[in-house]
Amino acid sequence: MSTDREWTMEEDLTPQRIVEELDKYIIGQQKAKRAVAIALRNRYRRKLLPDDLREEVIPKNILMIGPTGVGKTEIARRIALLVKAPFLKVEATKFTEVGYVGRDVDSMIRDLVQTAVRMVEAEKMQEVQERAQELALERIVDRLMPRRSRRPMRGSSTFENLLRALYEGDDEDEETLSLAEKERREREQRMRLKLLERVRSGAMDDEKIEIEVDQSGPSIPFVQVFGPQGMEEMGLDLPDMLRGMMGGRKRTTQVTIREAKGILAQEVARELIDREQVISEAIRRTEESGIIFLDELDKIAGREQGHGPDVSREGVQRDLLPIIEGSTVMTKFGAVRTNHILFIAAGAFHVSKPSDLIPELQGRLPIRVELDSLTEHDFVRILTEPQNALVKQYKALLATEGVQLEFTDEAIREIAAVAAQVNATNENIGARRLHTIMERVLEDISFRASELAGQTVTITAEYVRERLADILRSEDLSRYIL
Repeated sequence: MSTDREWTMEEDLTPQRIVEELDKYIIGQQKAKRAVAIALRNRYRRKLLPDDLREEVIPKNILMIGPTGVGKTEIARRIALLVKAPFLKVEATKFTEVGYVGRDVDSMIRDLVQTAVRMVEAEKMQEVQERAQELALERIVDRLMPRRSRRPMRGSSTFENLLRALYEGDDEDEETLSLAEKERREREQRMRLKLLERVRSGAMDDEKIEIEVDQSGPSIPFVQVFGPQGMEEMGLDLPDMLRGMMGGRKRTTQVTIREAKGILAQEVARELIDREQVISEAIRRTEESGIIFLDELDKIAGREQGHGPDVSREGVQRDLLPIIEGSTVMTKFGAVRTNHILFIAAGAFHVSKPSDLIPELQGRLPIRVELDSLTEHDFVRILTEPQNALVKQYKALLATEGVQLEFTDEAIREIAAVAAQVNATNENIGARRLHTIMERVLEDISFRASELAGQTVTITAEYVRERLADILRSEDLSRYIL
């Protein structure tokens, strides 16, 4: 049985603890939180089973049913962050049935693996960051003062004079050449150590230096290949192929030493980590702890009409089935088994119903949870209680310019009441309505923040009503603006 540090962390993540963590960011929706908490805990329990039984335990995928803006995506994203699991959010409407131009469902597994690779690579680079920073300093010194050179490199006048003394007395006669060479090397070593200390301390951070950087990457445009069995489906990566053809060429650029420290530390860190180990770990994490949030599933529900733009909806469902059921997908990093990836599907299901999905797909989403529409009271809590509450965000943003922003309780209740009213009379977009209203209320203060530096601005219920009066008075205007 394999052990891993993220699973060791999960020992303390009981379902109750998971719900407590979710409560810090998401208001209400206790049924949905309990469902994902149990699904997450079952993953940990599965890791403790004997090998033969472990393979038989499949994840209990979840179908969340509820209007937009009530927390479906946030719940899935937060549980992925809790256990540092590879996470991908994708809309079901992006996919087309094999045979149509567009993306096939296998692409979400390739995207998930890519996410896992970046995650593992970042972790491995962090482990060697301290060593990489030291080696980066050495490279900078090498650029400023090449080893065994009889003449200093051209550079900033700040260190040209510093190096000149090193090269004085090079024209020794042959009888004293070996001794002079020995002394020269000792002076060079002392000078390198002195220069290294100056670079490390930041004394030369504003000096300019020329370094070589990888020419591939940003210079290669993104190319997406469409087709039923195109390059994407074969697991090939065109940008990587182009980099290989270019031979990994580098270009010289001039930056400050401060910038060079960061650029070279990243480059060295990538060289220090084992790429094969990164890929192997990324595939393992994808297979064992990957989470895919499949949004807008209701948009592909329903039976074929035989014509029109939705002709491939049922085909997409059929293509999704083997992925959720468990299959092997070829990626540019290798084969990935989807048997134990957790799928959390979601949809509003206003027009269609979960029963409109093909029966086989319904069976692969055994846990159904319905999320509640948000009330005015929920909006008050969303504005103030979560760690990332909107009120806290706006206070922090304006504090950066010296503006102390305060909200009265009545103002917060007024904002919540307006949000509930607009949701009731127009499209119900849940908590996202709060973003629109807050921006409208604080527009003038945000615009004049530099003039208000050092002042305390208090938002009252009267101020909220004043800022929204014209819009709320006209139903047509509120429909477009709020």
